Amino acid sequence: MSLKRIYTATGMIIGIIVLAIVAMTSWYTVDESDQAVILTFGKVDQTVTDPGLHFKLPWPIQNVEKLQAETLKLDFGFLDEAGSKSETKMITGDENIVLADLVVQWKITDPEKYLFNAENPEGILYNATSASLRSIIGSSKIDDALTTGKAEIEGNVRDLLTSLLDKYDIGISVLAVNLKDVELPNEEVRSAFTAVTDARETMNTKINEAKKYENKRMNEAEGEKAAIKSNADGEKAARIEEARGNVSVFNSLYEQYKTNPEITRERLTLETLEKVLPGAEIYIMNDDGNTLKYFPIRPLEKETTKQADTNNNTPAPNDEGGEKNE
Repeated sequence: MSLKRIYTATGMIIGIIVLAIVAMTSWYTVDESDQAVILTFGKVDQTVTDPGLHFKLPWPIQNVEKLQAETLKLDFGFLDEAGSKSETKMITGDENIVLADLVVQWKITDPEKYLFNAENPEGILYNATSASLRSIIGSSKIDDALTTGKAEIEGNVRDLLTSLLDKYDIGISVLAVNLKDVELPNEEVRSAFTAVTDARETMNTKINEAKKYENKRMNEAEGEKAAIKSNADGEKAARIEEARGNVSVFNSLYEQYKTNPEITRERLTLETLEKVLPGAEIYIMNDDGNTLKYFPIRPLEKETTKQADTNNNTPAPNDEGGEKNE
């Protein structure tokens, strides 16, 4: 074989290899859960998030780095393969040891910073999560960590973790922080704390029941107070109207009195007697026009009528056998 043929064959082989490399490295696919970062001579050129088949310049001009586009999850403090949770032990602000489990939801929001600003961004995220949780637990009381203060602890951990990641500038954003569980390190301590918690819950229940009863009695008292006040207002209005009516009657009588004082005086006397002696029969005799006398005629009439009835019912004497008067 001549040297020319050798060169020709070698060139053809090299050309085929180059074409194969160009064909194999010029096309790439992006899944729906991924985002592709196009690197041109090692520098970020663009980020592709549309799923499907895409074209780029062949290697070594352009390379593709694929990163997760969906929300990722970091579990902190859960049991490892050996069943140990020693890394989650931390001290509260009142010097008690607790175990804490935390879930952080995060996302890659800046692929360039994620790729080039840190060698291990996920490790940095884990360490920042640990530091944030330990710092917040260390400034909280054990009662808050185990009972009603979890929501506040979650919010404080998220704020502190977000602040740390902003300082590290590694292209990661925290979406949510969920404090799954906080517990005491051994069964004896857990039992004692559970007893204290149950007693506190019983106390709160009793307090709530007492407040409910107090509110009920207060409402009843307010209702009775309103009813009494309403009745008093009604009585007040009735008395005022009655007084106004009496004043009106008095004024009317006074006008009549000024016109005919004698007649008005006699009429008032008779009306007063009717009120003072209801149902009594009164006879007025005018002897000389100046003196009014009371004379009980009706009792005398009743006595006379009774005597007459007695006399009428007495049987007549029998003439037979009787003594004849000559």
